[in-house]
Amino acid sequence: MLYLYRIYQCVIMLPLLLVATVITALIAIIGSMIGAGRWCGYWPEVVWARLWCVLAFVRVRVRGKHNISPSTSYVFVANHQSAYDIFSIYGYLGHSFRWMMKQELRKIPLVGLACEKSGQIYVDRSSPAAIRHTMERAEKLLRGGMSIVVFPEGARTWTGEMRSFKRGAFALATEFNLPVVPLTIDGAFSVMPRIARLPHWGTITLTIHEPILPPAGGYDLQLLMQQSRDAIASALPH
Repeated sequence: MLYLYRIYQCVIMLPLLLVATVITALIAIIGSMIGAGRWCGYWPEVVWARLWCVLAFVRVRVRGKHNISPSTSYVFVANHQSAYDIFSIYGYLGHSFRWMMKQELRKIPLVGLACEKSGQIYVDRSSPAAIRHTMERAEKLLRGGMSIVVFPEGARTWTGEMRSFKRGAFALATEFNLPVVPLTIDGAFSVMPRIARLPHWGTITLTIHEPILPPAGGYDLQLLMQQSRDAIASALPH
């Protein structure tokens, strides 16, 4: 069965996804150039992400959609198990957002340019000035009423266990007193661990937790990081 699945992936799934990726990237680039970046930076990518799941026979279950409002800006923070985390969140979160993503992804042909034009935020840690520029772009986005999604671990896990969190996303939430929404992704590591080149069919559960609202006196950064980590861990198998 697995042998037939791999043949299907190489002969049918991957060629279709390559075409879909090129079309989605072109829509994002052209749409952004003509002033439709807000729409073209999200909705075509939703379809693209769902294709990655449907064609790989990956089912995504979503829990807790009632916890978020489409009219509210959030800082979403999620654990990072797999490349399929991106497809799960993009395709099934149901809330318009932009990513904070690694600078290295800018090098991906066409896709890197599409992300840049559509307003995704590349995190550049090469110098203090570059870090300030990254934070300024994120602040401008949040002032415009958009939400952002961040993987505070910074990279995919090698083992399936959560790595330590970086503070950047939480510093933004503290600066703007925005609600932080933890997202738990469970099952993506089984679908496609970091060492795998092709996915395996399976089920991913995306849990949207209740927002952590800024207290009257403002966030305590360390407490916010711990509360977010605890919420994410609460929906993972022990």
